[in-house]
Amino acid sequence: MVPAAPGRMKLTGRRVVGSAALALMLAAPLHAQAEDLVGVYHQAMASSPVIAQSRALLQADQAGHSIARGQLLPHLSAGASAGVNHTTVSGVLPQKISGSFYSDSYSVTLTQPLLDGSAYAALHAADSRIRGDQAALAYVRQALILNVTEAYFGVLRRIADARVARDQERLLDSLYREAQARLKIGAGDIVAVAEARARLDAARSVLTRADDAVSVANRQLERLTHAPVPPLCDVRPFAPRGPDPDRMHQWVAMALRDQPLLRQARAQLRADRDQVDVRRRAAWPTISISGIAQHGYGVLLPDMTMNTAGASLNLAVPIFAGGAIDAGVRQAHAQVRAQQAHIADLDDGIRLDTQTAFLALRDSVPQLTEARAARRSAALSLKATRKGYDLGVRSILDVLTAASDAAQAQRDYERALYDQIIARVRLKAASGILAPADVVAVNDLLRRCAAP
Repeated sequence: MVPAAPGRMKLTGRRVVGSAALALMLAAPLHAQAEDLVGVYHQAMASSPVIAQSRALLQADQAGHSIARGQLLPHLSAGASAGVNHTTVSGVLPQKISGSFYSDSYSVTLTQPLLDGSAYAALHAADSRIRGDQAALAYVRQALILNVTEAYFGVLRRIADARVARDQERLLDSLYREAQARLKIGAGDIVAVAEARARLDAARSVLTRADDAVSVANRQLERLTHAPVPPLCDVRPFAPRGPDPDRMHQWVAMALRDQPLLRQARAQLRADRDQVDVRRRAAWPTISISGIAQHGYGVLLPDMTMNTAGASLNLAVPIFAGGAIDAGVRQAHAQVRAQQAHIADLDDGIRLDTQTAFLALRDSVPQLTEARAARRSAALSLKATRKGYDLGVRSILDVLTAASDAAQAQRDYERALYDQIIARVRLKAASGILAPADVVAVNDLLRRCAAP
């Protein structure tokens, strides 16, 4: 997400990586302890089993392409044999002949396919599978960026919730002690003390749950990085930005064009259609040309040598295969129809995901602005209420209520702050243009924190 005009999230190409961003990412050592988003992303990339699986599947289909191409290239084979033979000849000559002799033979055969429709179709299918694997690898890379970003800011959000809960617990504890002190000197009442104690107990319960949530969020990030979570750099103040362009249909069009998951499905459809041709062309005749050179000694008679060289044009015509060819064609057509239905469903889902992400990002701008204003107002209200309580014009219940409102406003602000960043990444992920440069762009929103 390269910054554009104020208040907008600039739409950039999925292959555009700034030189500074690329240099920063390449400079980040994989073995260093991650503390910002770029470091965490590198750690996740280096240890992701999903990335490793996708790369291995791509390599397997690349090897499959070589196998398919090999069916159209010349085949050269050689054979040799040697042995001892015992021969008895009778009924031809006046006397019976019997003896043992040595024999050997060797040959070289070269065959070049000239017409093999199934092999050509199989090669096209292999090309389509490779394109599908490349799209699948792009998808899991984008998914990893999104997952790492959500997990990273998920930890920060839970830490912020715990910090707010801890501040709230300290504030309520001081109010409870103050209520007790007032009761002792006759300036308070037992109801105020009980109410303050109840709010304090509730705050301690919230703090316990918040601390537990931090542990859970850490485990979720550790699952991606396969390493302990270090202290993370938090967000610095920033101006919220909406989608740019601010037109939903443009983002949807981009998603339907660039979304790797959809490109993978379309490549699989092409492979399935090629498979129909493979099955159908199994009924075609095949033509090849062969050349052979052969030497034999003692094969028919002792001390007899035969040297043979020749070439032939070979024709093979399938006549009956037990119905397997027709059944294979029907099976391949059914697979094509199933993949077409899958693409239609995927198209609907991607369209909805992009529209939802677009609206979420656009709505996150006023939400963050309003949450920031509400936090400021709640803090001022708490300060004024406490002063009124000290002057005797406000009750402790008013202070407790204002304290709860201030804590909730702070939590809402922290949530809106992190949600605004995640909404940016989600829209690009839904559109299929999320790239490592976006990790660097989000990382620029963090404070520069020292290594632990």
